[in-house]
Amino acid sequence: MSRISVRGFAVASATAVTTVGAVVGVAAGDTQPSSDLETTAAGTTLLTDIPVGDQAQVQTASLTQQADALASAADADAKKSLEEAARIQAAKDAKAKKEAAEEKAKEEREAKEAASRSATRDADSFTPQASYTVAQVKAMARQIVGAGQFQCFSNIVNHESTWNYRATNPSSGAYGLVQAYPGSKMASAGADWRTNPATQIEWGLNYMNSRYGSPCGAWSFWQANGWY
Repeated sequence: MSRISVRGFAVASATAVTTVGAVVGVAAGDTQPSSDLETTAAGTTLLTDIPVGDQAQVQTASLTQQADALASAADADAKKSLEEAARIQAAKDAKAKKEAAEEKAKEEREAKEAASRSATRDADSFTPQASYTVAQVKAMARQIVGAGQFQCFSNIVNHESTWNYRATNPSSGAYGLVQAYPGSKMASAGADWRTNPATQIEWGLNYMNSRYGSPCGAWSFWQANGWY
């Protein structure tokens, strides 16, 4: 059997080297380990004097291993890409779900506030009295402000005047339930602003709605700043 030199042909796999070595021994009729294996300084094993008929098998084995490695890497990349795409889609879905929930909550809140406003009374619908108790003033506020915003309105009035519609700040001159400054501002709601808590409540409600969106918006600002 003729031989050709393939010195310099690198075999990437130790398994392939062992297999090819066995093939070379069998093909040569030699039961002893081949002495034609050379190792480079970098540790790469080389085959020399491989029988001509066995070269195709060696090349096929090496190419198959390379193809398997490439296929495995491609599968890993594809899996990683799919996982990343799934993660991105999940984030988008979660964001869309959150936005939808927030929009629904906003619509429900606005509907509730609208219903509350439709059930309120104007200040003019209350018959003026010579004086009012705290309980009477609160009852008027509930009807003018509405149930949905009353508690926030009440929190502010508690801090500003403790529901005293004649309360006057000795330093600034702020006046009334909501401590309007100056008190004469409340004349826009009625000429009886000094003595009629309903007028003061209506003015205070309009002020909170126009500046903060609602009494609860005003209360949030008040909590953060100590004034509104």
